[in-house]
Amino acid sequence: MGAGGPAGRPGSAPDGGWGWAVLLGCFVVTGFSYAFPKAVSVYFKALMRDFGVGYSDTAWISSIMLAMLYGTGPLSSILVNQFGCRPVMLAGGLLASSGMILASFTTRLVELYLTAGVLTGLGMALNFQPSLIMLGLYFDRRRPLANGLAAAGSPVFLSALSPLGQVLLEHFGWRGGFLLMGGLLLNCCTCGAVMRPLTGGPGARGGARPEEEAREMLPLEQGKKKAAGSAGGQQRRRRRKKRLLDFSVFTDRGFVVYTIAKFILVLGLFVPTIMLVNYAKDAGVPDTDAAFLLSVIGFVDIVARPACGALAGLGRVRPHVTYLFSLAMLANGLTDLCSARARSYGALVGFCVAFGLSYGMVGALQFEVLMATVGAQRFPSAIGLVLLVEAVAVLIGPPSAGRLVDTLKNYEIIFYLAGSEVLLSALFLSTATYCCLRKPCGPELAPDPPPGARDTEEAEYDSDPSPPAAATAWGALILRGEPPSP
Repeated sequence: MGAGGPAGRPGSAPDGGWGWAVLLGCFVVTGFSYAFPKAVSVYFKALMRDFGVGYSDTAWISSIMLAMLYGTGPLSSILVNQFGCRPVMLAGGLLASSGMILASFTTRLVELYLTAGVLTGLGMALNFQPSLIMLGLYFDRRRPLANGLAAAGSPVFLSALSPLGQVLLEHFGWRGGFLLMGGLLLNCCTCGAVMRPLTGGPGARGGARPEEEAREMLPLEQGKKKAAGSAGGQQRRRRRKKRLLDFSVFTDRGFVVYTIAKFILVLGLFVPTIMLVNYAKDAGVPDTDAAFLLSVIGFVDIVARPACGALAGLGRVRPHVTYLFSLAMLANGLTDLCSARARSYGALVGFCVAFGLSYGMVGALQFEVLMATVGAQRFPSAIGLVLLVEAVAVLIGPPSAGRLVDTLKNYEIIFYLAGSEVLLSALFLSTATYCCLRKPCGPELAPDPPPGARDTEEAEYDSDPSPPAAATAWGALILRGEPPSP
């Protein structure tokens, strides 16, 4: 990454100073990355009217955005390793903005898929992961606080973007709204610009010197110079790149159980939030009030995420965090099932409060459970593979729900189906963990590598100070049990 030193090593994080600017940038990027695909659902009614299509066709826009955000994690890791965090984020911000601006000029639905879906989704993906990596480099002792504040970006932006999108739709139409939303996404470039590389020495304070920033922009040149004097340098780098996608994690039963449970979960998790606004409008709720429902979810989510993270960090709870995660999924599924017949605005607000609470708990715990399952050494490969699997589920869930709405003209079946899928994932994860694995699942219980292996790895680390795979820094981000937000 050109950070000048090994990512995540103790003492290299200033825990303040310019790190607060990095934290603000991560807050904004996290907000855009996770709230934007849900907020664009405000425009679906207008798109259906102008293009003469159904719910399933418009739902593909959000699905493609989310699929790009999840499925391009390995690509983002490779680009960060080659070019550094700041250049990748600047390019990602331009891509995200260009996608929405070009979408405002489209005349066919497939063009919307390519612009608002693929381009914008890819741009946000290229911002999200590098911002988390930089946050992990700048904070160590205060990392729980930093991650909690950054994770709050998702619900805060969801609370703001949905009403804003409704206002833009009423005053400028969906084309004008897309154009102005594209302008807002240019703020991702500003966030990328503040991601100043950190000097590498232990106990470093503040940001990088100009020559360090130059190396951040041109890490390939630096890597070539270092490799020229060592015949084994290139082999070590090739081994590290292989670790980006280490398929041996599939031999871990816990990882397989987690992956299957997450696939089933994602099939139904995002469906209610994507369909909620149109469901409320069809129930006779005014457009502005319908858009505000997403803000209610966001307000509750703001409280739920840090509170659940603090609960999971307690000494008695942390070894059993998998069961807490299952409980959060169980609550989310029951909320969908119990609220399927909600038609009044008061009932819909109650659903949003309960959904926001359980959704925030799921988001706060998902990466912590994966970390506890596979350990720190294999987490970088595991997270990339899990995100790829989730991308497939995201492409199946919301469009299938939209197709059912078009066919049956009934929203209730969507909430029943989504709730059943989430419930199934919760029951599968908890039952398989108890019956098959028979062990507590907590970060502090993850086995350490043998002493010899650790010494060998540190020797390789010191012999080649160029940073390892970007995903390794992402794994280091939650070594203390504070995962990035969903």
